Amino acid sequence: MPTVRQNISYAYTGFMRAHRPAVRHLAKSILAILAVALLLETFLFNLNYFTSAGYNSISLNDKLNLQETTDEQYKLTAVNHTLEFSNLNTEVHNIWLNFDYRQPAQELTVKIQFTDDAHHTYFDSTEYTVGVPDVAVSTLSDQSEYINLNTAGLVDNLRIEVTGENVSYPIKLSDIVLNAHHPFDFNTGRFLATAGILLLAFAFRPRSAIYRIHIVDEPRKSKAAIIATVVIEVYLMSAFLFMGSNLVGVATQGYNSGSWDGHSIVNTFEVGGDNAQQYAELAKAMAHGQLYLEEEPPQWLQDMADPYDKGARDEAQKETGEPYLFDVAYHDGHYYVYFGVVPVVLFYLPFYLLTGANFPTAIGVLIACVAFVLGCSALLDRFARYHFKRVSLGLYLLLQIPLVTCCGILYLLKFPTFYSLPIMLGLAFSVWGLYFWMRGRASAARSTGPEKWYLAGSLCMALVVGCRPQLVVLSLLAFPLFWRPYITERRLFTPRGGREFACLVAPYAVVAAGLMGYNYARFGSLTDFGANYNLTVNDMTKRGWNLGRLAPALFAYFLQPPCVTGVFPYVQPAPFDTTYMGQTIKEVTFGGILACLPVLWVLPFAKRILALRMRQRSTRTIMGVIVVLLASGVIVALLDAQMAGILQRYFADFSFMFLAAVVLLAFIVNENLSPGTMAQNLLMKVLLVLVAVSVVYSVLVCFVPETGWYSDVYSWAYQDVIETAQFWT
Repeated sequence: MPTVRQNISYAYTGFMRAHRPAVRHLAKSILAILAVALLLETFLFNLNYFTSAGYNSISLNDKLNLQETTDEQYKLTAVNHTLEFSNLNTEVHNIWLNFDYRQPAQELTVKIQFTDDAHHTYFDSTEYTVGVPDVAVSTLSDQSEYINLNTAGLVDNLRIEVTGENVSYPIKLSDIVLNAHHPFDFNTGRFLATAGILLLAFAFRPRSAIYRIHIVDEPRKSKAAIIATVVIEVYLMSAFLFMGSNLVGVATQGYNSGSWDGHSIVNTFEVGGDNAQQYAELAKAMAHGQLYLEEEPPQWLQDMADPYDKGARDEAQKETGEPYLFDVAYHDGHYYVYFGVVPVVLFYLPFYLLTGANFPTAIGVLIACVAFVLGCSALLDRFARYHFKRVSLGLYLLLQIPLVTCCGILYLLKFPTFYSLPIMLGLAFSVWGLYFWMRGRASAARSTGPEKWYLAGSLCMALVVGCRPQLVVLSLLAFPLFWRPYITERRLFTPRGGREFACLVAPYAVVAAGLMGYNYARFGSLTDFGANYNLTVNDMTKRGWNLGRLAPALFAYFLQPPCVTGVFPYVQPAPFDTTYMGQTIKEVTFGGILACLPVLWVLPFAKRILALRMRQRSTRTIMGVIVVLLASGVIVALLDAQMAGILQRYFADFSFMFLAAVVLLAFIVNENLSPGTMAQNLLMKVLLVLVAVSVVYSVLVCFVPETGWYSDVYSWAYQDVIETAQFWT
């Protein structure tokens, strides 16, 4: 009997015998790409190293008018934090501020002014000019300490000032050098990112082999490539989430070590303040047999005539000095959690019962994200493999990547809080529910028993209500998916069809009964989830529905152009103005999806594309799915605007629906074009450009500095990210 080693050797030999030329070509291409990435990292991204090699360095240490420390360093203090040098009369190409890396890390804002041949006095910004911009320097980022200057001729006077209010003094400065030799910096992360981008460009080039591998004809190759893509996506998303370590809530000896307990392999800790512990506190309350939080509201809140008036609450809190919980439901003298309860039952309660600790919310968001990516890829594969004949691996991947990266989940990973968890989990349940339904339809067509698939699918779709109720509109996809077999063909009226239909309906009934019982036990109403009792920035009990809110919301959600700048990460929060003469709930957003995601520009052609499908197929299933997806996206956006407001995380509620519709529309167009024709090649090239711009925008939004994120909490470390991207500064 052959050994495992012999079997592997035999399989390898057989594979190489059949695919040796292709493997050699791929290996050569990968090596060439790595070589190009290496050259770029060595020469282009280290441009400052080569340009500064011939500089005549000048130390200004002997001209420093600062207090010296015992270790021959200098102190910048709150009183003396300005360095000024006169009569230099020399060329200045850069300044090296060598801060002591052993001091507490912080980001410093440095203001630089100089006089040169073009300016005989210090100059600042005016109505028509922009002066030397302030520069951010991290005391722990070597690259940020080198500041390139653009001067005109010889510099005479130089002034360097540390500005800002939140500076921790004293600051230790080891050296200040003009025209310093910039050190060579081989950035491994940048090298890998460059190689990855080049590999993507190589894989999706117009003549790539992936466009000749068809999903239906070559299932093994296509599935292997899809699995590899999903693994890479999950890895990158996980790495991004753990990068924002201040929001993760887990600690080890080498990760968040300041919160490590000193003996566990990994331990959890609370992040985000009291307001962020709602789910964890609800789990504790449930474990003790109650549905309201154990924390007692202050007496002044219980005595208020209208506790939902934020202004009155703030005044009462100021007078008494007693705080209250924000953004929780308050009813009948108790705090409640109005967010969907399913995450508590799925994660927090079992974790608390097993460990006695709070479940880390960010891990729940990551688990849901992984489930969403897997389910999304499986669902897309299902449509490509069983409803279309000509979908290539290249087209599949070209549409799968924006489907999972542009639908808003990256922003949920950026802020993996209890606000993001129900949305992320609702999306995960939705895609898996649709996938199980599709499997059930195929089983029913083969008469092989779809009941288990229907039960699983409907259970997932029903649980969405206990996560993010708005997303339940995706259950409307049941109409185009099941109308023809069960109503038009009257399968519902057969014993077997009736049993199958019962499996579709039963999970909804069970979950609805549980949720209505949960609501009744809390608020005495079967349908009241408690959102109207929210102690938030406005009175939800009187918010109501107002058509005036829709125009600014629809503009912000769909049509707002992106606000861009020339500095990394290039995208900025979009401005917001409105003529709605009432209170608008608005957080930072970055532009509407139709303006910022060019891949959605396929949608204006939806009617013509659907006409192609109608001529091609007698059934209307795919057309119905697309129509329901588009209608659902609009409905959810309107619901969000009316019930809550305009927030960036809400884009994840509806973006997936429009992107999924675009995927199916692209499949239809591809189905009607002959492979290798000019029209089909043009489709691939246009899609490639639209997808690339959409993905780049979505990724850049993830790196925009925001309050509470990595850039805010660890600004000194975020400076390394900026230096990696802006290698020329």
